[in-house]
Amino acid sequence: MKAAVLYKYNSPLKIQDLELDEPAAGEIMVKMMASGVCHSDWHVFKGDWGHIPLPTVLGHEGAGIVEAVGPKVTTIVPGDHVVLSWKAGCGKCEMCQIGRPNVCENPLRPKSNPRVVKTGVEINQMGGLGTFGSYTVVQESAAIPIDRDVPFSQAALVGCGVTTGVGAVINTACVQAGTTVAVFGCGGVGLNCIQGAVIAGATTIIAVDMLDNRLELARRFGATHTVNASSDEPVERIREMTGGKGVHYAFEAIGVADRPFIQSIECTRSRGVTVWVGHAPDDLLLTISARALLMEKTIIGSLYGSARPRIDFPRLLGLYKAKKLRLDELVTREFPVEDTDRAFEELAKGGGVRSVLTFH
Repeated sequence: MKAAVLYKYNSPLKIQDLELDEPAAGEIMVKMMASGVCHSDWHVFKGDWGHIPLPTVLGHEGAGIVEAVGPKVTTIVPGDHVVLSWKAGCGKCEMCQIGRPNVCENPLRPKSNPRVVKTGVEINQMGGLGTFGSYTVVQESAAIPIDRDVPFSQAALVGCGVTTGVGAVINTACVQAGTTVAVFGCGGVGLNCIQGAVIAGATTIIAVDMLDNRLELARRFGATHTVNASSDEPVERIREMTGGKGVHYAFEAIGVADRPFIQSIECTRSRGVTVWVGHAPDDLLLTISARALLMEKTIIGSLYGSARPRIDFPRLLGLYKAKKLRLDELVTREFPVEDTDRAFEELAKGGGVRSVLTFH
């Protein structure tokens, strides 16, 4: 197999030939067909999340074809098309038992990692997946079968960004029809928060970003109003747009600086709900007033859109096939795995929505 491996933070990825063991009991081998290039990969690349062990094959948002299955695999057969989930729930812990596998206490990982062909050095796989490689071996519970008529590039995005954004609205916040929503950040996850708000039936959807091209995209994905935070004060403008009350729900989908997190609280009305979706760097600390929540406001984090992948992935792709979820418009450019660094350059520039690596 060929893969893009990160050896040192903020350094070019190394395209290497690796060898991969056959799947063990409860595992499957997947021939990767597409992998999204996500901001989470970018955070790891920059060293924002020091808990990811190096060297590692990056990538956690992928789709492909099942090549082989190990013993005791019962739900998947060779030839199945699958989307991969980076949270392979154990099925046994308290969180899995209450139907919250996205916060599984003992997520499963493959029993062996790929190795460099010439030296035998073992390489980790981000999220137990490593979708920046042409093949991967994963736990059975990490692979969700999908219909064969769904394009791989679009399907791959359901593995993280789409589920994270849409799920934060529908699953975590349980947005009610007829309500008002603000979304801070109009990148891949933020645009999917907007799509989730449309699906949920919100009537006022306010997109906040500092780039006009992002705000234009937000309108295409369903935003009814926009605020350019480089020239307007978002909280003030959001209150103006909602009769002075603020929104029912606010979503922070940036995860880089402290101010949007705080603004996402300040812009909600009494009993408003703020959902923090953006995955912040390890060292980002916030200071808020002790009275910020006095009017019975709620702040909740959202991991992976509170997803139950075996339920949510097929539902989201069903919405796509029914033309109620925009996936085609999310795929901006496709690159071969050899050009992963170029895909990261596009992401850093803020160009487009999602670059996708393609294989084979």
